[in-house]
Amino acid sequence: MAIAHSKLTAQGQISVPAEVRRKLGIGPGSVLAWDDDGERVVVRRVGRYTSEDVHRSLFATPPRPRTLAELKAGVGRHIRRRRASR
Repeated sequence: MAIAHSKLTAQGQISVPAEVRRKLGIGPGSVLAWDDDGERVVVRRVGRYTSEDVHRSLFATPPRPRTLAELKAGVGRHIRRRRASR
């Protein structure tokens, strides 16, 4: 559902409606990114990243699968190190 509508001027400009400016927290001088999302274009404020963006940048390749024994051993090592540093 559209939250607002804008009209394109002859010069190729649009006005960002007040509701959208408030929602995005933007004002004069703010930079917007126009992302192609398949069948639609998504407008977002530059500098704001979704948790998915952050996850993709931190974990470009997924960690290798671990066995239950490896997970238990890793947890045990972590607990021993934490207790030793006290």
